[in-house]
This record gives sequence, C-alpha cells and structure tokens, in this order.
Amino acid sequence: MSRFFRGGNDSSSDSSSDEEDLYSEEEELEQQKAEDDSDEDSSEEEDEDEDDSSDDSDDGQKQGKSRFLKGDFSDSDESDEEVRGKVLSAKDKRFEELESVIKLIENAKKIDDWGSIATEYDRLNRQVLKVQDAGKAPKQYIRAVADLEDFMNESLAKQKVTPKKMNATSARGLNAVKQKLRKQNKEYQDQIDAYRADNDAFMESDEEEVKPVVKAPKAVIYPADDAAEPTDDDAGFVTYERRGKSVNYTPESIFKHLRTIMESRGKKNTDRLEQIKIMEKLLDIAVTPYQKIRVLLTIVSTRFDLGSGVATSTPLEHWKSAEKELSLLFKVLAENPEYIVVENAEEWDDDDKPPTIKEGEKYIKVPGSVVSYIERLDDELVRSLQSIDPHTSEYIERLQDEGSLYNIIFRGMLYYETLRKDASLDVPQDSINRIVMRRLEHVYFKPSQVVKIIEENSWTAAGDGVESAITPKAAVADPTDLVQVLSNYLFNNSEGIIRARAMLCHVYFLALHGDYYKARDMSLMSHLQETIPNFDIQTQILYNRTVVQVGLCAFRKGLVYDAQNTLQEVCGSGRQKEFLAQGVIIQRHSQISPEQEKLEKQRQLPFHMHINLELLECVYLTCSMLLEIPLLAQTGSSPDIRKRVISKTYRRMLEYHERQIFTGPPENTRDHVMQASKALAAGEWKKAIAFIHAIKIWDLMPSAEDIKAMLAKQIQEEGLRTYLFTYAPFYDTLSVSTVSDMFELDAAKVSAVVMKMMSHEELSASLDNTASTIIFHKGVELSRLQGLSLALSDKASALIETNERTLEHRTQGSANAFERQGGRGGRGGARRGGGRGGGGGPREVATRNARLVAHSSRAERWVRLTGGLRFRLSTAITAQRTMSSSSVGAAADADADVCRASSSETKTEKKGMSVEEFRIYNGLAARMDIFHNHFRSAWKMFEAACQSRGAPAGMSKNRFILHALTFARGAAREGGRAELLTQHDVIHEGLEGFQAYLEACQYGDEELDWVVLRTKMEGWGTVLWEHLDQEVETLRAANMKKYWTEEEMMELSGI
Repeated sequence: MSRFFRGGNDSSSDSSSDEEDLYSEEEELEQQKAEDDSDEDSSEEEDEDEDDSSDDSDDGQKQGKSRFLKGDFSDSDESDEEVRGKVLSAKDKRFEELESVIKLIENAKKIDDWGSIATEYDRLNRQVLKVQDAGKAPKQYIRAVADLEDFMNESLAKQKVTPKKMNATSARGLNAVKQKLRKQNKEYQDQIDAYRADNDAFMESDEEEVKPVVKAPKAVIYPADDAAEPTDDDAGFVTYERRGKSVNYTPESIFKHLRTIMESRGKKNTDRLEQIKIMEKLLDIAVTPYQKIRVLLTIVSTRFDLGSGVATSTPLEHWKSAEKELSLLFKVLAENPEYIVVENAEEWDDDDKPPTIKEGEKYIKVPGSVVSYIERLDDELVRSLQSIDPHTSEYIERLQDEGSLYNIIFRGMLYYETLRKDASLDVPQDSINRIVMRRLEHVYFKPSQVVKIIEENSWTAAGDGVESAITPKAAVADPTDLVQVLSNYLFNNSEGIIRARAMLCHVYFLALHGDYYKARDMSLMSHLQETIPNFDIQTQILYNRTVVQVGLCAFRKGLVYDAQNTLQEVCGSGRQKEFLAQGVIIQRHSQISPEQEKLEKQRQLPFHMHINLELLECVYLTCSMLLEIPLLAQTGSSPDIRKRVISKTYRRMLEYHERQIFTGPPENTRDHVMQASKALAAGEWKKAIAFIHAIKIWDLMPSAEDIKAMLAKQIQEEGLRTYLFTYAPFYDTLSVSTVSDMFELDAAKVSAVVMKMMSHEELSASLDNTASTIIFHKGVELSRLQGLSLALSDKASALIETNERTLEHRTQGSANAFERQGGRGGRGGARRGGGRGGGGGPREVATRNARLVAHSSRAERWVRLTGGLRFRLSTAITAQRTMSSSSVGAAADADADVCRASSSETKTEKKGMSVEEFRIYNGLAARMDIFHNHFRSAWKMFEAACQSRGAPAGMSKNRFILHALTFARGAAREGGRAELLTQHDVIHEGLEGFQAYLEACQYGDEELDWVVLRTKMEGWGTVLWEHLDQEVETLRAANMKKYWTEEEMMELSGI
C-alpha cells in the first residue's frame, strides 16, 4: 500500500491486511467461476455474465465508500466489515436463479398464465442443466415439475368438464407445456415417483456428495465391455455427452433413442454424423426384426438428410451405406414376412415394448415408404453424376453404382408384388407404378446388349426361385420384350404423367433400335404433340429427346425428308442444349435469377444419357442440304425464293458462307456441309460426296459405312434433280443414257426420278420411253423476264395497296375530303357518274390528300403503262399462284384442254401454209389465247372462293378484292380495244355491276359477301367466254391470211 494513503494509527494496517485477504478471496472465486463456466454455451455464458455483473454491482453498492477514502476519516473497522457484505459462489448463484424461476412459475400458476409458464419452464430446463449432477436434477426442480404436471392435469380436466374459452397465448402455452413436460419428465421419472411417494421424506433426505465428472467436447461412444460397470451381453454401449452426462444404449432403449433422433430432424445444431454413428451401433445391438426394421428406416432417412441442400448430394460413402442398408431391409422383410412396411400404417407410440399382431390381422405394419427411399437413392445418384466431370475416371467409377441401384429397384418391385398378392392389404397402385417407371427409365436409353447384362445381374442378385408377376423371367429375356411389358403395364394401370412418360420411353427405345415406322405410328397415335405443353418440364425434355431420336432413326433409314421435318422443331431453333437438358445457355441480357439458374442445372441429364449434339447438327444440316439445294435450283430468280424455305437455319448459314470472299479448307462439320452444298449446286456431285464422307462424326453411328453409301446415293439423285432444274430451259431434248452416265445412275433410276418430278409438277417435260429421251416443254415455266415482271407486278400492287390504305387512314377525319356523287366520298367510275370531288375541309388537309391521290394515281398509271399483254399476263399468273390447290388444279386442267384443242387445230391449219408463215399469221391468236386462258384461271379462282366462302390460302380479303378489280378493269380495257365485249348488253351490265360491287367493298361501303359476289358473277360469265373464244377465232391464221399480208402481220405482231 502506498504511504500516501497510510494513516498514523494502527487501524490502517489492519484494514490493509483485510483488503489483501479480500482481494485474494475474490481472485480465487473468479478463477473457480471461470473453470466452472468453461463448458457452457455462448448464450448461457452471456446470461451468466449479466447475472454476475448485476451481483457485482450489488456488492459494490453494499460496500459503500471506496477503500481509497478509508483511513483516518472512517469511523471504525467494524463499519467497514458490515458494508463489505457477503460473497456468493457460482454454484450458489445458480441455485438462487433456479429458485427465482420456480417462484415465477408458482406466481403464474395462481393466475393461470400459461404463456408465462411456458416461457419460464423453458428457462427452468436450461437452468437445471447447470446445476444437475451426474444426471440427477436438484430436488427443487423435481418438486417444481411434479407439481406443474399435477397442475396441468387439473387444468385439462377442468377444460373437459367446464369448457372455458382460453386466449390464444394461453392455449399455445398449455399445448407447449403439455408436449414438453411429459417428454422431459421421462428422464427424471424415478425421482418424480420418489417425490410423489413421500414428498417430505424426499425433500429432507441428504444430498449425495458431488463428484467431479470428466468433461468431453462431444459425445464419445465406448463399447459396453469397456464401461466401468459390468454388463450383460446385450447391455449395449455407453456414450458421454457434454457436461459429463452418460447415456446408456441398450436394446430396450432403442425406440426411445430413435424417437429422440427423429424429433431432432430439421433442427439447428444437430450433428447428423454423430446420430448416424449412434444408429449404426443401435443396428448392431438390435435383436428383434422390428428393431432392425425401425433402425434401418431411420438411418437411411438420416443419410439422405446429408444431401438435402440444393447444390449438394449425399456423400459417396453414405450413398453406398444407404444402398447396403436398403438391401438388408429387403432381406429382413423377406425372412420375416409377418412384418411389412407400408405407407398407411399407424405409428407405434409405446417405446417400452414392441408391437404385437392384433386379433384378426396377419401382419405387423411398420410405417414407411419403400418406393420413396428408392426414388431418393436414384435422385441422389443423378445429382452426384451431375456434379462430377464426365471426362474423368471418377465419373466412370461412380456410374458403376447404377448396377447396384437397378438391383434395389428390381427388389423393391418384387416386394410390392408380394404385398399385392394379399387382397387384404391396401397397397396403392401409384407406388407400384412409380417403381416400375423407375425401372423403365433405367433401360429405355441403353442398347440391348447393356440392358441384357443388367437384367441378368438383377435376377442373379435376387436369388433362385424368384419370379415376377409383372415381368416374368421367361417373357422378358429379350430387352425389346422387357420394355414392351413394362410400358404396357403402365399403359393399363396408370394415367397422366406416368402414362405419357411410359409412351415416350417406349417410342425412344424403338427409335434407338431402328424400328422407325412403329415408333412414328405410336408417337402419332398418342397425340402427345398436342398436349405436351401441359406436362411438367421433365416430361417435355423427354418428349424432345424422343422426337430427336425418331428423327435420327429416320435418317438412318434413308428417309431424308422425314428426318429433316422431325428434327426441324428442335434443331431449327438453335437451342438444342436447352431443349434436351444437356447444358445451360446463359444469354448476355437474360433475366434469369440465380434460383432459376440452379433449377435449370438440376434438370440437366447426366452425361451418359446425352445425345451427341455435333452428330445431331450434322444430320440436320445434311438433310437440309439435300432438300434445299434442289429447291434453290428450282426457284432460281423467282420472287417466291424467300417464301419457299425449308430450313431458315441452313439458308442463313449458306448465305453467310457465300458472302465470304475467301473460303479455306473445311475445319469442322458445318464447313464440310457448306462446301458440299456449293459443290452440289454447281453439279459437282462427286466433290460433294467427298466432303460429306470426310466428316468423322459418322463413325459414331451404327453401320457407318451403310450410312455413307446411303448418303452417296441421295447426293447422286439430288444432284440429278438440281441439274435438271438448272439447265432445263437450255434443252429441248435430253437423252436418258447421257444423264445416266453423267451421274453414274441406272437408266431405270433416272427415268424414275424424272417421272417423279413430272408427277409432282416440278418439271414440265415428257418422257419418251421408246427413244429413252426427256422432252422439255417450252413456254410453261416462267422465263427470267417473266419472273422479273411478276416481281415488278407484286411490288406495284403492294405499292398501290399501301397508298390506298394510307389515303383511307388520312381521310378518316375529314368527312367531305373525297365525295362521290350520290354517296360517300371516294372514287367512282366514269360510267357510274361518279367523280373525284371534295370541297370543304381545311386547305392543308385537302392539299395533303390531293398529293396522296396524285401519288396513288401516278403509281397506278405507271403500272398500267407496263400493261398490255405482259402486265395482264403477270397479274393473271399472280392470281393463279395465290389460288388454292384445288382451283389451281382445275385451272391447270382447263388450260391443258385449251392447249390440246389449239394444238389439234394448229395441225389442221398448217396444211397449205409453211411453218414460218403459220407462226407469223397465228401470232396474235396465240398471244390472245394465252391471255384469255389466264383470265379463265382467275375466274375459276373467284368461283372457288365463292364456293368455299373464303379467300384462297395466303390471301387476305383486301388482296382478293384488288385482284378481282384488276381482272374487271383489264377485261373492260381489252373489251374497249377489241369492240367485242361492250357490244353485248349482258356483258356490259354484268361487268359494270361486278366492278361496282368490288369498289364498294374496297372503300368500306359494303362488307364483302361471297353469296352476293356469286350472284354478281352469274349470267354474264358464259357470254364473256363465248365472245373471248370468238375473238381468238377471228385472229386465227386462216382468217388473218384473208385480209393481211405477211409484212403487215409482222408489223401488227411486233415480230
């Protein structure tokens, strides 16, 4: 002590010595407290720190003045001792807090405050862990919980006799206390029974001496033989948990410990690995079959909990342990048929004694779902394969576990078949369907050789004498029969998703093994293509896989068109990975959240189930090449080239490849196909075959050499078609033998290809079998000039229609911008007395509208200036091209009849006239006849539209009206020049009424009615065609030679 504070009397020395003793005593207490509290949780330490700080503050208040102020100014040493107060040990503080909690519970009991009772009861249980010794609770705690249980029973009895509505907080508190109290009291049942037997004697009995216990950070399992106390053979084992509490595991306490483990599932801070170790020991000490079944069901569920995370799977060692435990479960169930595991069984609540067979029953039912365990085992294997790099040996080793999994699925199906044999058991059909579906899903994508091996292994593992009712061993020896039996069973006993998936698996298996026609027919008969959007995503993925496999099967069979048409939906989108669940495509500006991305990754298929995407693209592009190159040669410069597209993906790749200035040697599959396409289009079919055969991916397909031979044959045939489409305009005749030598095809094959093209109206030619010659017909196909004229006509018509729509849109707001005499503003015919008018309205609107009208009129006049025969020809061809197939066929037949008639007449008229002379004199008649024939085709289109009461396919009503007006105006102009049409009143009135009705429909005065249009066409049409025929007859060569010389006819015809 500093001399500065030392006084002159003796009391100062006494006080200093007392202070030193106090300091040493406080240091010892603090050290003891730190040692006692070292094994407690962080939350408990915080509570004790708060309590200790409050106690210290109380002690500080009792001490009064600071010791630095003591000295000569203090009254006496005795007053210092009184102020100093009493110091409590840590153990005493804990007991005081326990007493205070008990007192709070007693106070809450007086007012029936169950909410406070529940809260303080939880606090009491936490506090008793700090003061209990060697598993024994303090007597104060035993008395409190025993009295609380009695009070709870009295409250429940009162509620039954006189129901009184309790508030929500009290009701929840009562239920919580009821559940926790009974479970907690079982641990101290012996002490509670002793208290209730004689509570006074129990409370007055001397407490046993407290012995120090060995603290351990975790529960440690010691075999029963190494325990301190001698045990019997079935005594089990002992574990030491935190705070030195020992737990003895015996066969009699198995159910109690299992219930504790099940109740702790899903809670925080639960050591699942420790629980699994304990259950493994419990399985070793289990004696009865019921104990083994219960332990096995619980331990398998706990192992699956290890992989309950979204991105984690069950560890490999635990997966294999779960597989072995399920095998052991089936073995125990087979050896003890009186025990069955079913979903609808009642839970056995008595943990002290095992269940027994009730009267009138044959089985002891254990609650559990075998099919759920099998499905979870399967799913965990898939998740594990998803997380492993497929190009490593680890993936191959992990894939070997699929054989043991298939054995578990097979034994599970046999077990359910055993249960279904007893009609008294209510076994859900859905459980059997699910396990049969799992078995089918493990074989549908495998080759027959692999399926046969795993089937033999599963029957061997099941043992001798085992037979299946669903899949008899003799009936499923062949893998095709196995898939057929499993699928038929699901067809007959399931519905919804399982039925659809069974159908898809069966179709996939058939397509994989080359049975295309059966697979195609089953797929079409199922009508899944109509309902597949209503199914879940996994089923949609299976549907896409099945469609792709059917397309590949069609390609292997040489059905190029069917293969391309089947693969178009998946491969044409450019999202094959996403549709087949073989990879996640993250786009640059995608709106996918991280959760959705995780779900997408979970849906991915394992690598061994993938379809080779490079092979798929190669097949699709090759099929597209064999179809698109002849089509491009056929259309040539036709304006329909952009409308007739088979594969937009292939067309886009080909255009990109053609735009390249320098093309190097092919490096990948796509380059090989594109260069083969260019060679085929140029007629170099041998070079195209070389490019296609150079693709190495063909070696991955079965029978690769046969496929290459098939492709060579297809390229030869399509090369022939491309050559004929390209060079037909330059030939009059072509020898079959020449073409046969050019493409190295048989003459019969060349004739067959040409006949097919002729029957499909792709080639205007005839085949002379006598001379083995192809005779090409001239003037039937459009020339390049005619094609360009047709394109010009379409663009001019589209321009007029656009201007008219713009004009109509601009004039909707001005009522009298365009007025027709006697009706709505607009255009009127000269013969109807109509005219363009339009007074009124703002000047700016009138000026703008006048410009629009002038623009439209200039466009229309420009179209008319291109007129005469060429414009009418192109317009008629446009109308014929947009007709429906039936009307086109009828018009083509009519044209053919006219051509045949004119041909016969030509032969008779040539007599007495040279060929050149006849050509000059008959030029006008020939041109007029062609012009009239196209008018007849347009008329037939109008009749077909009126009959079907709808515009032809691909044509809107406005477009139809425009074509009909073009026909009417062209007929009127032609009649004005020829002075034949307007001479007959019927034609004059009919044509005028027809045109007036169409103009009224065009400008919205009337709605187009097909019946009315039909009446407008009746009567005058027949007279019209008679006059047109008379006009052609007048222009025939025989008649024209009577009045004109050759030079005059050449001037008239423009020859």
